[in-house]
Amino acid sequence: MPTTRGIDAVAQRSSLVRDALSMAHQAHAGHVRNASGGRPYIDHPVAVAELLAGKGFGEEVLAAALLHDVVEDSEIEPVEVRERFGAEVAKLVEALTEDETIEPYEERKEEHRQRVAEAGTEALAIYTADKLTNVSMLRDAYASQGEDVGWELKVPLDVKSEIWAADLEMLLEAEPDLELVSRLADELEALAKGREEASSRPASSP
Repeated sequence: MPTTRGIDAVAQRSSLVRDALSMAHQAHAGHVRNASGGRPYIDHPVAVAELLAGKGFGEEVLAAALLHDVVEDSEIEPVEVRERFGAEVAKLVEALTEDETIEPYEERKEEHRQRVAEAGTEALAIYTADKLTNVSMLRDAYASQGEDVGWELKVPLDVKSEIWAADLEMLLEAEPDLELVSRLADELEALAKGREEASSRPASSP
């Protein structure tokens, strides 16, 4: 199971993180991350956990980071996460899980954003790392695919950008001193600049 150096090191000394990594690989096996340039889905939760490991977060936060999408994107139920990883990890995973019964998309995102804001610093840190990883992967894909990358998203890229801007506004209010929040701001600015520059280029001749 290929991972990154930081999570490998933590997994070697933490059975909790090692078990979470195993479940994440199982849950996301064969899945490709949308708008990532074709990268395996598992790269996303590993990257989220890697960011948090680099900031010194503990094993329960790292386990929850690895598992933050398993309830949404697989048949794994919250009760299984709780039984296998304990109440604290389960609470974080539940906070990071969207309520997909809420429509439209923008209202679902708003409800989730408010719920994460109320869940505390550790949930907010995972949420920030999640958004930062999403934006970074999309920016890399955009550099090679341009606006065509939007076809891989559930909503238009303009809507996605508005959602991320609202996420950033919430995070700046809730956790202004979290360094990952400023990095998210930089990534969003870079994505917007890249799109602006692309739209201003003259169309190529046939």
